[in-house]
Amino acid sequence: MITRFLLTTAAVAAVAVAATVAPAEAADRWETMPGYPAPGTPERYNKVRVLKQGPADADHVLVLAPGTSAGAGTFRLAASALVQRLPGWQVWSIERRENLLEDHSMLRQYAQGRASAADAVDYYLGWLTDPGSTPRFSPVSEAPFARDWGLQVAVEDVDRVVTRAASGGRTVVLGGHSLGGRIAAAYASWDFGGHPGARRLAGLVFIDGAGTGTEVLSAAQARARLAALQDGSPFLDILGMGLPWASGVFNALGSTTAVHDPDQRSPLQQLPLVPSFLKPPVPATNAAQYGYSVDADTSPAALRLVHSHIGHLATAGDPRGWVAGELGSARRAARVFAESGPGDGTAWYHPARLSLDAAVVNNGVPTPAQRVLGVRATMGRTVHLPMYAFDAALGAGRVGAATRALAERAGVPRRWVTTVDRSSSYGHIDPLSAAPDRNAFVTTLARFLEDKIR
Repeated sequence: MITRFLLTTAAVAAVAVAATVAPAEAADRWETMPGYPAPGTPERYNKVRVLKQGPADADHVLVLAPGTSAGAGTFRLAASALVQRLPGWQVWSIERRENLLEDHSMLRQYAQGRASAADAVDYYLGWLTDPGSTPRFSPVSEAPFARDWGLQVAVEDVDRVVTRAASGGRTVVLGGHSLGGRIAAAYASWDFGGHPGARRLAGLVFIDGAGTGTEVLSAAQARARLAALQDGSPFLDILGMGLPWASGVFNALGSTTAVHDPDQRSPLQQLPLVPSFLKPPVPATNAAQYGYSVDADTSPAALRLVHSHIGHLATAGDPRGWVAGELGSARRAARVFAESGPGDGTAWYHPARLSLDAAVVNNGVPTPAQRVLGVRATMGRTVHLPMYAFDAALGAGRVGAATRALAERAGVPRRWVTTVDRSSSYGHIDPLSAAPDRNAFVTTLARFLEDKIR
């Protein structure tokens, strides 16, 4: 367990290091709206936040759901590129309710220059490396009501966002990255009192994640996992140390430090917790430490969820910097996760029930496991919509295949379906971070929205 903690801690910390975040564009704005009144959940958590980009008078809205342990900020760069190409479109990126559990107080103080990086590290993580110290940071680690934050809660929150986006007669397309793609498929095929969520939509977008996975749960397996959840933490424990918030804290802290000190000699490289295979062979900047840790050529396979194609370590310098290349840069890849204003690209808590329920979406085809879990993604035959799918390395062609299967079952004409496979050249994060002039995801999605959505 200790080995797993050291490796995962180092990996998560390394993912979040680098580069500055440019000021938000004038068109970027956040809105908090009422969410689904989940039974047993305190009212202050029955909310959903949305990052809106693009002109307020747009006739079309692309609503995007983030992946596991991700926030609305993951879409900021790609959304900015899209709305520049599509003047009549807005992009609304969803920040799920679990982000409301986070404590950003010290991060904000640091970002505003009212605290030092050392203060922030001590507040969030100091006690982890000093067993004799008293924890100064006491997050919400046990929230029993979150055991019920599964697909119904996520889908109902999405429905509030879609309904708001559709007001005034606007056209709405729903999409998602990674797990967010599964949520999009669940929403479209969800049984809302005999009507599918698809009736509110004009199209679907799947970004390296779709309505099916590699695992198909039986009713017995679903029942066993549900029972186990009732006795455990409501949240995924990524570090395996009984600290479900820790991976998000490492991510947020590392990225925020890098935002304000991008050219500083990397403190992570100097930590003994970071294994040697994640460290550049020479003293490096924060950007170089980050790039080395997540670039597909130097990052270990275990970190494929954050792989990008972003260049290489500089050949000179003390500390050594990073040279941008291929699809982007360490700076852009880091901005996907970094804190920027009132939100970021990181979620500290991820409901275990959401991942469990997502495993049985099954492209909207009813299964016994869905009945066990109360997942109502059963109306796949009615999802008669234009569809777009983008496969990066994690999808490996499965996203396009799942999208074509969903379209075929719903009787969608082939000319309505666009699938793009870049699994041999794009890492999981590249669609969100690649430079606009080299981003096949942005280019092909913009063309799909222009050609297929009316």
